[in-house]
Amino acid sequence: MLSVIIPTLNAESRLVVTLRALIPGVISGLIKEVIIVDGGSADATARIADEAGCIFVRSECGRGVQLARGATEARGDWLLFLHADTELSPGWEVEVANFMASPNSHQMAGVFEFALDDFGRDARRLERAVSWRCRLFGLPYGDQGLLIHRHLYDQLGGYGAMPLMEDVDLVRRIGRRKIAFLRSKAITSAQRYRDNGYRVRSLRNLLCLSLYFLRVPTHVIARLYG
Repeated sequence: MLSVIIPTLNAESRLVVTLRALIPGVISGLIKEVIIVDGGSADATARIADEAGCIFVRSECGRGVQLARGATEARGDWLLFLHADTELSPGWEVEVANFMASPNSHQMAGVFEFALDDFGRDARRLERAVSWRCRLFGLPYGDQGLLIHRHLYDQLGGYGAMPLMEDVDLVRRIGRRKIAFLRSKAITSAQRYRDNGYRVRSLRNLLCLSLYFLRVPTHVIARLYG
């Protein structure tokens, strides 16, 4: 019924946590398969995927390319795209099942509430900023996941083969009126923010988004993003 697609690249540090959160969906029968689309990992990502019973697919590196490849491999009527460092909060499977069963849901896409695995005030400020961005502009990012029916995904043309901004590109094609914001949280690793500094990383993300809207080629933005 539901295919979960996770792009990876040297994701061993967080992949176990991400997959563990999916277990309730597997037990309930909601999840048909979990597809790991790997962009050339040199760590234990492949072993972790195998031990967890996932379908492991090798792909060219690039999140847009990997997500698109995963969608072509998926057999479910519904697709759930997740980042490899994102853990869904308890009870997510009930909300997702209810969403999928609701009228006209096949013409909608669902995203989760953004959260970070950091107890500091900087993390809470960033979470509030993301919440306001979603409310004002209807612009969730890929780290909030994306739940979408296969028919709508194919109708929109799916993910583009882009090194960056593939999430914004697809969300804009979906349109803000067709995006449902779920209450369950997508808890993402804050390690990059801790490494780079919350302010620096946030400003870099904002700059990348601005350049995208100014039609700067995504491969140029990807070099800046790092």
